[in-house]
Amino acid sequence: MARRFRGAGYELVLWNRDDSKARAVAADTGARTASSAAAAASEAGVVVTSLADDAALRAVYLGAEGVAEGIQPGAVAVDTSTVDPETILEVGAAVDAKGAGFLDCPVSGSVSTVEAGTLIIMAGGDPDLIARVEPLLSSISKRVIPVGKRGAGAACKLAVNGLVHGLNVALSEALVMAEKSGVDREIAYEVFASGAGGAPFVEYKREAYLHPESAAVAFTLDLVAKDLELITALAAEVGAPMDQAETGLEIVRRAIESGMGGQDLSAIAVFLRRGEA
Repeated sequence: MARRFRGAGYELVLWNRDDSKARAVAADTGARTASSAAAAASEAGVVVTSLADDAALRAVYLGAEGVAEGIQPGAVAVDTSTVDPETILEVGAAVDAKGAGFLDCPVSGSVSTVEAGTLIIMAGGDPDLIARVEPLLSSISKRVIPVGKRGAGAACKLAVNGLVHGLNVALSEALVMAEKSGVDREIAYEVFASGAGGAPFVEYKREAYLHPESAAVAFTLDLVAKDLELITALAAEVGAPMDQAETGLEIVRRAIESGMGGQDLSAIAVFLRRGEA
């Protein structure tokens, strides 16, 4: 994201919970780094955050030297994390109290789509604020879709990830079944990608499924489990049946228990191929 923003001509001040990561990106982009989230936010008209989970989001916004401490009146905070809608409401209220704006703008895509600037962004919150930051967000996305009030972005993202994680398990199962039935892996995958199930996910994850031994880790199974836990919890809260998500979560948990938690989500196919499920 930082590279795309910098390439579009925006001045950046970077901060990361792991300072070495911030410094590495700064060296790559010519950006500056800050000593804390508060220090970075204090210099910004727009604050963009992307955190791993709810605990991280709360810590970075609400903790000591957090974004809420440093953000200036009139600035806008844009969070792209995949978290519970209630967390978004909590964090947003703290930003409101400083006279700044807050939007939940989670994204659909992966590393390759960020690099290409073709993410889909689900924007929850004030339409005027969305319009204000849309030029910035357009540098990382092909479409910014307003989805409703604050928190709706987070809810929509969990629904999207329910679909994606379901597709991941279904694709893994189909590929392994085809292989075990004597169909060459690459041929089977080409058929899948060319047919009715050939979603963009199937295409951009092709190399990861075909060559898992050299696949880059774009999204870990540990994070998949985190997502599916949030998804099934929200489904239970609103009374929506999510039987497939619950089954997928059990499969992912078994893969993690086998030591695969740090591997890419596509490693479900490897797990099933081993016959450990």
